[in-house]
Amino acid sequence: HIGVFQYVWCQLCVGPCQCPSTVPRCPVGIPLVFDSCGCCQLCARQEGEACTDQLPCDTHRGLQCDYSASFPGGPGQCVGNELGCEINGRRLEEGQAFQPSCAQLCHCLGGGVSCVPLCSDDLQRPTDKCPNPQLVRLPGRCCKEWMCHDLDNKQARQGREGGLSGLSFGPISNCIEWTSDWSPCSHSCGPGVSSRTTIRKRACLLQTETRLCQVRPCQTLCYHAPFWHPHDLS
Repeated sequence: HIGVFQYVWCQLCVGPCQCPSTVPRCPVGIPLVFDSCGCCQLCARQEGEACTDQLPCDTHRGLQCDYSASFPGGPGQCVGNELGCEINGRRLEEGQAFQPSCAQLCHCLGGGVSCVPLCSDDLQRPTDKCPNPQLVRLPGRCCKEWMCHDLDNKQARQGREGGLSGLSFGPISNCIEWTSDWSPCSHSCGPGVSSRTTIRKRACLLQTETRLCQVRPCQTLCYHAPFWHPHDLS
């Protein structure tokens, strides 16, 4: 005897489909898409809008749901597949560097911004041969330096203005060892990439390190088989 049965594949899609009685009408240019369970049709979420597995983004426009800035279990945000960041209305490519000031170097990494200081906050105090030292910022220079006013204005310089300009990587003249935190995984599920920035004191170069990461396995695409009745079989 063959009774009524239903296949449900994947843990998140349990039970029969429960959809609104009418198919939603989307604004012009926004397509209808199925949710991750393949059950209900809904209007695809657009760039900047909240998204979940049940509220998918508009993949026709190259959007994906980004959970990197979300709380655990919270919704993500629809973003473009291409990595990059926007600073004061200006779009920067992945890995592109910029200096918001002479004392700071930043670059676009993993869709966000990572910055490192170019002036050390821990300058070694001059020796006793430099009486009455004062930490001052000299005209035309960025970082503060020790000045010895009682020895013919000799100065023990511990820092200079950063040598990087524009949008390029290279040696940093005022070198301090520094390592950023690992960036969020590039994908909310399945294999992704995480990055961090380091400055090695010996080489004095800004370097980007990457590693593989996985927040959680991707859920198997959900599929609901239709209800079957004995009279459907011949």
